[in-house]
Amino acid sequence: MTPSFDSLGLAEPLRLALKTENYQTPTPIQVQAIPILIEGKDLLGVAETGSGKTAAFALPLLHNLFLDASPRVPSAPRALILAPTRELAGQIGDRINAYGRHLKLRSAVIFGGVGQGQQVKALKAGVDIMIATPGRLLDLCNQRHVRLDKVQILVLDEADRMLDMGFIHDVRKIVGACSKDRQTLLFSATMPPSIAKLAQDILREPVRIDISRSKVAVDRVAQSVYFVGAQDKRTLLTDLLKAQEMGQAIVFTRTKRGADRVCRHLVQNGLTAEALHGNKAQNARVRTLNGFRSGKVRVLVATDIAARGIDVPGISHVINYELPNEPESYVHRIGRTARAGAQGIALSLCDNSERPYLKAIERLMRTNVEIADHRLAVADETPAPEPRRSAPASKPARRRRRYRGGRPNGAAPAPAKSSNHRRMEAPI
Repeated sequence: MTPSFDSLGLAEPLRLALKTENYQTPTPIQVQAIPILIEGKDLLGVAETGSGKTAAFALPLLHNLFLDASPRVPSAPRALILAPTRELAGQIGDRINAYGRHLKLRSAVIFGGVGQGQQVKALKAGVDIMIATPGRLLDLCNQRHVRLDKVQILVLDEADRMLDMGFIHDVRKIVGACSKDRQTLLFSATMPPSIAKLAQDILREPVRIDISRSKVAVDRVAQSVYFVGAQDKRTLLTDLLKAQEMGQAIVFTRTKRGADRVCRHLVQNGLTAEALHGNKAQNARVRTLNGFRSGKVRVLVATDIAARGIDVPGISHVINYELPNEPESYVHRIGRTARAGAQGIALSLCDNSERPYLKAIERLMRTNVEIADHRLAVADETPAPEPRRSAPASKPARRRRRYRGGRPNGAAPAPAKSSNHRRMEAPI
């Protein structure tokens, strides 16, 4: 029998909100996590973005706070959700508001890059749930604008990403400031030793749920790779994006500068595109994401900062303009086009230098990515030209001849040699 949200024990206001959101069938992580979290147990979740884990922790969190009904204390939230990026924090805040629309619970999203005035004002008015990035939260704690000793539920989302961004020490400080008598949830797409140690230190007899990221990627995303020369990538990308079947798409690059260059190229070729990366001001990032969500922006060119912070149901394609050098990042990228159980398409442009990255990705997913055919696909396979059989003298030698007239140490000039003799002595 297929499980339903009605069978998971959630309060009636939450079930009504899920029907409004058109949530039909819970995902595997939701089926496993929600009943456990309603019971108040700690949880260690290994799941990639796109598996439905936001609802998996947000729904039982709202359920338990709704049943508790403790009064709000100014500047002292009852639940704290830590996220690595502003985009992800904002996305979680939107989902909390959507799921809790029939509950009298307040939430606030706290992150850097903007003024803190409105955030401090919201905290002083009293909130039940705070969604925050570690840096800004610690800053507000140091200024005594917020206290964490009333936190009953602590969620660490994308813990491995926080580690990658250098937040692990900030996270430990924040955890230490929270109530000792709390429920703790830790979610991570990977489980490196540092995250395993953190989980061991802060969780109490946790239930572990492991949702295979490679299986999700293979099952829900149709993947293919184009072998193409680096110099032909922009032309191929433009051709792909102008294809009739292409809807909204995210194009991933490895660098911020690369994202800007690709975006300019697409705009010059008549496509509606915007770039999203860490060098953009917060208001520009919000404006770009809103334009993409509304459909005004058809192509988003992004670095991996967006791989775990964008939830747009209408994304039909993800295109890896450059393959990531970390195979886990590939899985997060392609998960942008298979949201909440939907199907998606992921295309990758691979030049010769990136073939080791592709092999690592295939090892992680335990499957081969299908090779796509294109008129530019053989551009990178052109045989290298034969090496020249003669080479000019090195620069130091030329300088010596100019200075001494071709007579090292003032020696008499050497007898002339035939052209055949010169060819025999030239480096091969």
